[in-house]
Amino acid sequence: MGKNFSEDSRVKIPALMYFTRLGYRYRSLKDIRPVLDFETNINTEILRDSLDRVNELEEPLTDDEIKGIVSALSDSLAVDDLGREFFKKLQTGVECRGQSMMLIDYNNIDNNTFEVATEVECLVDKETKEGSFRPDITLFINGLPLAFCEVKIPNNRKGMQAEYMRMNDRTLNPKYRKFLNITQIMMFSNNMEYDDTESVPISGAFYATNGHGRLFFSHFREEDSSIYERIGELDPKVEEFILQDTNMAMLKNQPEYQTNMQPGTPTHRIISSLFTPERLLWLLKYGITYVEKVNKEGVMEIAKHLMRYQQFFASHAIMKYLDDTAGKEQDHRGGVIWHTQGSGKTELSFYNVKILTDYYARKGVVAKFYFIVDRLDLMQQAADEFRARGLNVVEIGTRAEFLKNIQSTSEDTTTGGLVMNVVNIQKFDQEAVGKEPDYNVSIQRVYFIDEVHRDYSAEGTFLSLLFNSDRKAVRFGLTGTPLIGKVATKNLFGNYIHKYYYNQSIADGYTLRLIREGIKTEYRLQLGAALDKLKTEVQKGLIQKKDITCNENYIKPLVDYIEEDFVGSRIILGDKTIGAMVVADSSKQAQAICDEIKSRGVFTAELVLSTVGDSRDELKDKRDAFKRGDVDILVVFNMLLTGFDSPRLKKLYLGRVIREHNLLQCLTRVNRPYKQQRFGYVVDFADIRSEFDKTNQAYLAELKEELGDDFQQFQNIFKTTEEIQQDLDEIKEKLFSYDTANLEIFQQQISAIENKDELLELRRALALYKELYNLAQLFGYEDLAKQMDRDRVRKLYQLADQRIQLINEKEALQNPEDIDQLVELAARDIQYSFKKVSEKELPLADAFASKRRITISEFGRNRDKNDPEYLNLWDELRRILEGHDIQQMTVEEMQEQDKKLEALRKKMHDINAANERLSQRYGGDEKYMRIHKSLLRKELIKNQTVLFNFLVDMKQRIDDQLLHKESILENENFFEKNLWKDIKLGLKDIPGQELTLDIVKQIGHEIKEQYIQ
Repeated sequence: MGKNFSEDSRVKIPALMYFTRLGYRYRSLKDIRPVLDFETNINTEILRDSLDRVNELEEPLTDDEIKGIVSALSDSLAVDDLGREFFKKLQTGVECRGQSMMLIDYNNIDNNTFEVATEVECLVDKETKEGSFRPDITLFINGLPLAFCEVKIPNNRKGMQAEYMRMNDRTLNPKYRKFLNITQIMMFSNNMEYDDTESVPISGAFYATNGHGRLFFSHFREEDSSIYERIGELDPKVEEFILQDTNMAMLKNQPEYQTNMQPGTPTHRIISSLFTPERLLWLLKYGITYVEKVNKEGVMEIAKHLMRYQQFFASHAIMKYLDDTAGKEQDHRGGVIWHTQGSGKTELSFYNVKILTDYYARKGVVAKFYFIVDRLDLMQQAADEFRARGLNVVEIGTRAEFLKNIQSTSEDTTTGGLVMNVVNIQKFDQEAVGKEPDYNVSIQRVYFIDEVHRDYSAEGTFLSLLFNSDRKAVRFGLTGTPLIGKVATKNLFGNYIHKYYYNQSIADGYTLRLIREGIKTEYRLQLGAALDKLKTEVQKGLIQKKDITCNENYIKPLVDYIEEDFVGSRIILGDKTIGAMVVADSSKQAQAICDEIKSRGVFTAELVLSTVGDSRDELKDKRDAFKRGDVDILVVFNMLLTGFDSPRLKKLYLGRVIREHNLLQCLTRVNRPYKQQRFGYVVDFADIRSEFDKTNQAYLAELKEELGDDFQQFQNIFKTTEEIQQDLDEIKEKLFSYDTANLEIFQQQISAIENKDELLELRRALALYKELYNLAQLFGYEDLAKQMDRDRVRKLYQLADQRIQLINEKEALQNPEDIDQLVELAARDIQYSFKKVSEKELPLADAFASKRRITISEFGRNRDKNDPEYLNLWDELRRILEGHDIQQMTVEEMQEQDKKLEALRKKMHDINAANERLSQRYGGDEKYMRIHKSLLRKELIKNQTVLFNFLVDMKQRIDDQLLHKESILENENFFEKNLWKDIKLGLKDIPGQELTLDIVKQIGHEIKEQYIQ
């Protein structure tokens, strides 16, 4: 059916029509292209009209003024900050005529212009159109291209993963920075319903925001069906215009077109959910945040978060609750947000600081916010999370501080902005109860109470003090596993305001399913024998009963198992970065286990016990070290079983019975998505397995009684043995036609396959086998387990992966987008087919291909990309490679280029070797190798030895500061100016050294840049 049954006709054109039914004006690209700013795609004409209207300007903006505004916006979009500078302007306005002019009227939807266009090019080069891409649909608000949609036909090749990979590549390409920085919401759909069995998003309609090569495709599951009732009728004239403008007039009477025009398609539903004008403006105002955190290399990274749908609906449920209870007797009693672990409850609290600030401001009320925890480690963790999102955080450390804070009607901050007060519940004091504020100001306190599944008691002192500290405060309890039964969470904190369960979280990709492993028979017998022997020693009075599981005769075989299992798990799962946690039976046992692990030297381990006396900073250091990957195994007793989120934690060794709500809290430490892992693993030690099952079933039974029909949401937490059997049977069937016993024959078999989809299916089967190999042995599937050992599985997977990569690279070579991609491909170890060489000349061709790869690889090893020598050689390499299709080169051309490449390789090798030597002088710190070379080139310090001694001293000082206060890097200007004093002191000690403010600043800038970057 060709054009009549294509992506355009089936999805894109109907979507454009649907947007007009939501109130968007369709714009022809022919009409708007002349007024689009080339660098940003801002519609300057509409922007000027909108600014005049939104800001109620008496004198319209002049041509120069609108040019200045667009230039300022363009400059902000050029920053490598995921669009944060632009986003600030989107929130607070752009400077013009000495005032801040709002870009959007968030309060009056009708005062804005909503437009939609198709195939709006994001051009890198206006003349050549090099590197351009065209979103299927671009959405403009007041002339600003703030969102786009990419749509595909159902069952498209690779599904949404094709768009996922394509967009991740684009986000890493600086050519597209401005276009992606201005984009706040991206929607991707292949017009299919979600398949909740998929481990990666392939089918459905998803949304995302900008990122650095790691977008998260979020589901949107609508909870307010009335949103679909807000669409108008399609204007026949508009329909006709769109069909003519897109050259699709022939669709008008096609039955397939009429079917796809229905409002209930997956694409149209997510368009309503995200882009209904009032929804879109609300998300732009409240649903986006930037998060700053230091990565394991000590570098500050920024991420952009877009509100998840459960956070969206929970926020609206909170406002509805406040509206419904206003003026009633139970006014502000509060309620419970029941969102599973990993669903973003802390971030939900963050979003609601701004949401509720505005909500109460409209009522003439000042809101003060408190995030309440019951442990010091959670207090620090919460404070860090709020600061990372830009809130001013007041950590209330004493009862006196809390008394002062609760009595104040203003926030104790000198920087302005929104504030979250973070306080431990133990700081609530009798003195703070029932007192009126010092000033007659209308104030509303809002308490977000974390982890309300704890054993709070209505008669408890702290809880009553919390409630009575401000009887008019509104209290929202946060939990993933509420208490039920006699002491129910909802009886203490109010009814459930919003719920989001485990199965939803698993289906949405925020959490993983769990697999429970029983320990192997031989170890179970060994541990049982150790316990029997120790019981005998107890009877003889040789040891105390309480020390039975702390004795080395029990600890050593226990650690034997953990060590062997964890080594095997990292091999099977194909990831050396995963971490583990051991939950001990007592604090004494935890100490013994940690000591034993450390003594062996195979894994690094840290002990986290409240009884050890770690300070808050020491606890934070251990927690952060594990998150960075500097610690392999955490050993705990009661600490970190709740509220501790580290995606790399994938193995939980459960050494004691954990009951009721605490069980699921503990288990979900290992259910966070991490790289390509599909499960979290819980190892249940010998003598607690029956108690484990009993506890789990008892809690689920109570949940069923509490939830009724909602209980089904909890039935899929663990992967069942039946499901494992089904997976393994499917793998066996998939591998049936392959010779897996002979790697060479297997290689030949897959090399004969050109269908990439078939190879992808094979690779998926092998990947799943890698994950389930140990379970095949554990659950007795010996017939399958005997076919291959774990090393063979990994090799088969590697061979299949290499074949897929080769096909990808052949496709890329046939359709290269730019020279950078060719260079990237040249660096890989692939075999080329040369069409113009004879069989005798093939060895030369192979050697030449290898020389290209080796040369590019040598350039890739360089660790100083700003070195002028490197840049000159790189330019020379580009000149050699550009314009040469290696499949079309003659023998003479290959021989000539081979000589040039070898000369470049040798030069690059020598530079790399010198860089490595210099780095070793600084203990392997490549930052100081780069600083050393830069300062020497600029002759700021001319003697190498003197320069080395100076920098070694600076390195010691700076690194010592960072060890004790890593947040110093959060403020670049402060960090740089803080360096000046030490630099001046160091330069003064150098005989004959010139010392000027300019030299100090230059050196400080060089050092700062290396630490920040």
